[in-house]
Amino acid sequence: MTVPVLLITGDEEALVGEAVGAAVDAALDGEDRSLALEELTEADYRQEEDGDFSPSRLLDAARTPPFLTSRRVVVGRHVGRFGTKDEVAPLVALLEEGLVDTRMVLVWERGVDPKQQKLNAVPKSLTEAVTAAGGRVQACSVGRGRAADDWLATRLEDAEVRLDGPARRLITERLGEDRARVVGMLATLTAVFGPGTEVGAGDVAPYLGEAGQVPQWELTDAIDAGDVPKAIDRLHRMLEAGDRHPLGVLAALHGHYARLLRLDGAGIADKHGAAEVLGIKGFPAKKALTVSRRMGGERIGRSVGLLADADLDMRGRTAWPPELVAEVLVARLASMNRR
Repeated sequence: MTVPVLLITGDEEALVGEAVGAAVDAALDGEDRSLALEELTEADYRQEEDGDFSPSRLLDAARTPPFLTSRRVVVGRHVGRFGTKDEVAPLVALLEEGLVDTRMVLVWERGVDPKQQKLNAVPKSLTEAVTAAGGRVQACSVGRGRAADDWLATRLEDAEVRLDGPARRLITERLGEDRARVVGMLATLTAVFGPGTEVGAGDVAPYLGEAGQVPQWELTDAIDAGDVPKAIDRLHRMLEAGDRHPLGVLAALHGHYARLLRLDGAGIADKHGAAEVLGIKGFPAKKALTVSRRMGGERIGRSVGLLADADLDMRGRTAWPPELVAEVLVARLASMNRR
């Protein structure tokens, strides 16, 4: 860390923690950690007299000269506690003064106090002050879509252990959308097997933990393909790892079959016509048209009927728990598409 101040942002706890650790190591640059480093958290910002929060201790730490070291490294965790322009004004003023023998790592994250309902966006005045002081803002994110897939592939490629193809595929499958979990997983694998060790799928399996959540299109793809075991697996991952309520899954399936129903018998010739009717573009429109043609009106109608029955069952028509209703529904829908 060669900049005087680094502002770390992001909502992935594992990535933020990794970034903080790397920033601290770089800022210390060999200095004695016990002498040079001071880390403050939300608890340090609470004022004894009234219980309110103030960044005063963080400011004092940054202004304190080093002792027996060439510099001090001050880490401010939970700075997101000060989420407005007025609340970060003291930090802005500090950065405008300039940091002489101090390197600062500011972490924009929410604290644990329940009074903080949400984490606000970083005020523009703070990001501008960080940049003006010669620092930078580091956003910690895996990205979305293809970028997230590329991020994970790079992490697996650069891992300290050497993962073979089956191991990489197993990790990717198991993590689903919870890609940030790979940070701790790779650290564990390195500690267990040692850097440079070749690791296979059988080696990593015990360390994968629970399956991560998956996007809803993985569920509908499995149903459309008639793959009952995969569809049930994707349903469980949406319900458990994704914290989706069965009614939420049912709503997603309603949307899927409503699109198929709109395309059935509409005389649409290609994906462009499907995109116009559905209001979606590209591959999703083409996929919906393909599935609609393959299923035909009769099977789509039967599927809609199953959805209607499941909706009533989840709302109390039967004594079955909603999760069981969803599982039986998904199994029936997928079975209908077996070829």
